[in-house]
Amino acid sequence: MELNEIIKPENLAYDKPRLMNDNPMHYCPGCSHGVIHKLIAEVVDEMGLEDKTIGVSPVGCAVFAYNYIDVDWIEAAHGRAPAVATAIKRLNPDKMVFTYQGDGDLAAIGTAETIHAANRGENIVIVFVNNAIYGMTGGQMAPTTLEGMPTATCPYGRDIALNGYPLKIGNLLAQLEGTCLVTRQSVHTAAAVRKAKKMLRKAFENAMAGKGTSVVEFVSTCSSGWKMTPEKANTWMVDNMFPFYPLGDLKNVE
Repeated sequence: MELNEIIKPENLAYDKPRLMNDNPMHYCPGCSHGVIHKLIAEVVDEMGLEDKTIGVSPVGCAVFAYNYIDVDWIEAAHGRAPAVATAIKRLNPDKMVFTYQGDGDLAAIGTAETIHAANRGENIVIVFVNNAIYGMTGGQMAPTTLEGMPTATCPYGRDIALNGYPLKIGNLLAQLEGTCLVTRQSVHTAAAVRKAKKMLRKAFENAMAGKGTSVVEFVSTCSSGWKMTPEKANTWMVDNMFPFYPLGDLKNVE
């Protein structure tokens, strides 16, 4: 085969997911959102759910997910995505409904909506991107910010006596009767990406099978908010985030 034949798109071994739009991404270099978007697009396409999938994106860096993944979307008020997803799924039980939320959204202003939707066992998927900071609004401390971790609102590091402990929201959700899957993944290596995709697919399958609420948490970086290069942010995540938010399944009901 001639070189000009090899480089044709139809002959490439790896290509952009079919459901990813051509819009240039606005995310910062090294951000985990783009990889997670790709995985969602691939899973929806491979499951043949493109005409049945409805995503709900609230406020934060996640808000523009509708700009990149070619499925139906509804934008929710800050923190209210699980409540909106509940209504969509109950009115359209044959649809695959998922939320796409950051930690400042899901674990702060949206704590009540998240916990009660999961406790009811709504047949939705909650995709939770945990980078331990408010990424869009200036790098403020989030509920998930680690002890001693500096942010714009705790420049000397999170002080437990003043700010309380980091919130392991995934562990809380795993205790609820309504959740069938709570898993913590990352996309920092090729192996991690493969595992994350596998768990996303299982979550989507659970929702379509009516098994209850599935939560896929992604421990992620925020190079801009952390004031690091993408490489250093990945290393810092592995050294500091993973010990406190260890990867793996917190709950997996077959």
